[in-house]
Amino acid sequence: MPAKHILFVDDEVRVRESLQRQLRAYADTWQMTFVGSGQEALAALDRGGIDVLVTDLGMPGMTGPELLKIAMDRHPKVARLVLAPPSDQPYVMTCAAATHQFLNRPCDPEVLRTAILRACDVEASLRREQIGRLVARMDRLPSLPDLYVELVDKMADPECGIDDVAAIVARDISMTARILKLVNSAFFGLRQQVANPSEAVNYLGLDTIKALVLSINAFAQFEKVPLGAISLEALWNHSLLTAGCAKLVAEIEGVNARLLDETFVAGMLHDTGKLALAANFPKEYTRAAAEAAKSPGGLLAAEEVVFGATHAEVGGYMLGLWGLPGGIVDAVTWHHAPAACVEPHFSPLTCVHVGDVWAHDGSSEASAPIDKGYIDRIGMTNRMPEWHRACLETHISGVGA
Repeated sequence: MPAKHILFVDDEVRVRESLQRQLRAYADTWQMTFVGSGQEALAALDRGGIDVLVTDLGMPGMTGPELLKIAMDRHPKVARLVLAPPSDQPYVMTCAAATHQFLNRPCDPEVLRTAILRACDVEASLRREQIGRLVARMDRLPSLPDLYVELVDKMADPECGIDDVAAIVARDISMTARILKLVNSAFFGLRQQVANPSEAVNYLGLDTIKALVLSINAFAQFEKVPLGAISLEALWNHSLLTAGCAKLVAEIEGVNARLLDETFVAGMLHDTGKLALAANFPKEYTRAAAEAAKSPGGLLAAEEVVFGATHAEVGGYMLGLWGLPGGIVDAVTWHHAPAACVEPHFSPLTCVHVGDVWAHDGSSEASAPIDKGYIDRIGMTNRMPEWHRACLETHISGVGA
């Protein structure tokens, strides 16, 4: 099989040189071309042989969004990734249908390598194009909140502390009220009332607060939008329950702090595709929900018939545009069909998959629709009873009763 040809586009020489140094280890795996403008990139694309386009956004002359849209029209089989500073993320939403994934710069070489490998999957690429066309028809796309971006930037500072994060959250009065209401709810089970952002951050930790900011904002964007068959409150409660179960499973398996954070975020956001579909196509989603009751394949099969894609795929596509980590994107995309994921090992996907099932019906690991084949393949079948017992005792007593 010939080496994949990756085209990198950035107008800054130092960025191109840095990428070349970082990716030198993959020189035997990929053919790589580095150019400094959109015009040069189009010339390379028109010559043919390019498999993946990785571009910056804020370039003089032809901008990244312009390049992406032209590349989509002329070369639809080329995978299209954006590699740009976090502050540029909002611009990618202006060309959402032409972009497959947003990656924050600076980007760990292994993260970039994994994204490119996935982009080279032909079958997945065809599916992405189909989902991209659906997203292009959406007038209401949830955006990544500025508050979340600010928190991520601040928390990257090794000297960042609780008071720094609390001060950022406190500037948003509505977000502060929502977080305090949630923190003082039965879900977190704290023994005393939390009265301010500093106490909330102290009790829950920096990463959990960051995850709550992201998920609360995602839901808040749909509060005044007609959603047809969807109850926003019910979906929020289900997402919170799924996130709690998923995080508990991850804790039992002793994952590191980063994976624990990704698991909770993925659980909170796993059904955002439902919101996007219902907000943009309320009549069609109501029809899909009605068909689900009659379809052997349930809601997923009905969504496939009506939209040509499922809510899980739409949600994963959107979170990829947000620049969220691959583990979160995978967990959202495949939470109903984990065996289809290209990386079969214990991950946030595993946790969200079982958490979602138990949050829906409270049933034990012996009942469908948990994918027993997937659980067995990753060597976790014997761990299921402990996971379910812990989730039942902590979160899901009475669910489905």
